[in-house]
Amino acid sequence: MWTGPRPVEQDKMAVRGPPGIRFLQWLGLTPCWDRQKVYQLWTLFLTFLCYTSYHLSRKPISIVKNELHKNCNTTDNTSVTTNCSSWKPFDGSDYESLFGDLDTAFLFAYAGGMFFSGHIAERSNLRYFLVLGMLSSGLMTALFGLGYYWNIHTVAFFVIVQAVAGVVQATGWPAVVTCVGSWFGKGRRGFIMGLWNSHTSVGNILGSLIAAAFVSEAWGLSFIVPGIIIASVGVIAFFFLVTEPKEVGIVMEEKSRTDSYTVQAEQSTHADSEPLLGEEIKPLSGGPTNPKAISFLGALKIPGVIEFSMCLFFAKLVSYTFLYWLPKYIRDEEDYSPSVSGDMSTLFDVGGIVGGFLAGTISDFTGGRATCCVVMLVLGAPMLYVTQVVFQTKPSTSTAIGMLAALGFLVNGPYALITTAVSADLGTHKSLKGNAKALSTVTAIIDGTGSIGAAVGPLLAGIILNKAGAGQRAAQWDNVFYMLMASDVLACLFLLRIFVKEMKGWCAGCCKPGTSNVT
Repeated sequence: MWTGPRPVEQDKMAVRGPPGIRFLQWLGLTPCWDRQKVYQLWTLFLTFLCYTSYHLSRKPISIVKNELHKNCNTTDNTSVTTNCSSWKPFDGSDYESLFGDLDTAFLFAYAGGMFFSGHIAERSNLRYFLVLGMLSSGLMTALFGLGYYWNIHTVAFFVIVQAVAGVVQATGWPAVVTCVGSWFGKGRRGFIMGLWNSHTSVGNILGSLIAAAFVSEAWGLSFIVPGIIIASVGVIAFFFLVTEPKEVGIVMEEKSRTDSYTVQAEQSTHADSEPLLGEEIKPLSGGPTNPKAISFLGALKIPGVIEFSMCLFFAKLVSYTFLYWLPKYIRDEEDYSPSVSGDMSTLFDVGGIVGGFLAGTISDFTGGRATCCVVMLVLGAPMLYVTQVVFQTKPSTSTAIGMLAALGFLVNGPYALITTAVSADLGTHKSLKGNAKALSTVTAIIDGTGSIGAAVGPLLAGIILNKAGAGQRAAQWDNVFYMLMASDVLACLFLLRIFVKEMKGWCAGCCKPGTSNVT
């Protein structure tokens, strides 16, 4: 433990770490037990907080849709005397098409930005890259809400803001996955990242609750408050996020037996044997001394990248259709108020938290990432049909809660597993020979492909619903669910090769617990 400031000549070496951590070290506030575990837990927590704020700032649009265009043909116990005026230009009969434009602008910009963000992240300071994206995301989220106070009624303004927001939001995922992947090996990656990935659902839940709290009184605050939150978390990340072990004097060695990491204590020449923050650590023998960032084509050649990317395309299509349209679906089917519909939609994300955690844990134990995805996708298609039928009967609140949670469990489980543990596995695949710089590019390719599906799903839902005439709304929602069922089946088909390989491996007794058969 340090008892005071380091000598000036030694402090000159500590220039690469986050300023907040350097300041704590200067004060002598260093971890008093296993440094590796302390920094691993801290990285998990802070990246969890970062990406929670990303999703928190994306969610308000799905809640505010019910306020931008109010359903004046229905009433409920909480809104009998509610003002039914809608916000121009969303007050016309083409409002669903306009909502589709907003979703499309954000999601296609996000998908395009994702492919570039991984490439840039590998070649820049990861902490600066992430923080800049968070501050920009906060600005664009708040700017959408300021349209309420500035009394803006031009659709172009909202579309442009959404498009720019999509680009800057794409900075988040490659950055946080690379940070976590740098600290954890494959041995327990599914369990750890399955639990960690609940940030997606937690962010959606918090975003829904925050947006719902303001939507009926001043919907602009439904965006401004999340914008302030993500920008504030970005400031915290700037001062305290440790993006890789060597920044705090820890060297991680990749072991070929399980591709899991072990830590070797750096032998310091200082009297107290504490390596300085930012001190240059030479790579261990046998590893690449100066690995180059992998090319886009090179990442595509990694076995399993294309299959999991295409699977995620359809899995994310289903998930994001619910993300953007579930509150509207609940509102149309159950006649709830906008705030109640938003609160009910969070149950889908609650199920997603459990699904992602169990999928990661089971895949760690069995070694079958693809098998876990296939099982949940196979069960997900009939669950979509059951949900569609049950909601047409105006179910009780308890039944609706159970259906939404079960659906979120099956829909978000594969999505969460692929975007976390599978992406990290492929980004540290044995064919890369220890080149950790591939992780951001592989993650960007997989999630970027999935994000195209995330853009297509809500777009198709808007087009289908826009064709609904008087009395045809229920029939068009049926068509949306048929589209989601077909997407679920297609997602499953793309994993058949890897699924069969995993099954053959089990039958031959070749699989060992804790290893992945992604090849």
